[in-house]
Amino acid sequence: MLQKTTRINFLFDFYQELLTPKQKSYMQMYYLEDFSLGEIAEEFEVSRQAVYDNIRRTESMLEEYEEKLLLYEKFEKRQNLISQLKESIDVLEENKKTELLALLNQFENLD
Repeated sequence: MLQKTTRINFLFDFYQELLTPKQKSYMQMYYLEDFSLGEIAEEFEVSRQAVYDNIRRTESMLEEYEEKLLLYEKFEKRQNLISQLKESIDVLEENKKTELLALLNQFENLD
């Protein structure tokens, strides 16, 4: 369950701008602010089932976006490569290590 929650949080980060305001609100409250379905339903004056259905549909949409755009998959691959690079840099001479770490930091901080 934690793995699913983490994945949905990442997908939400990547694709939230493609969601409607209501979808964004439900997902943010449920996944980021840890509201229960009942609390969200009360806030929006809808049924608990309506909130549940909306969240499940939105999760499916996020997965569909990922299937097509692969932003999260590419992010994970980059993170793995960065970790491997850092491990490789550890065995270099100090002057080369500093230079490569500076370049790696620049890469990590690209938007």
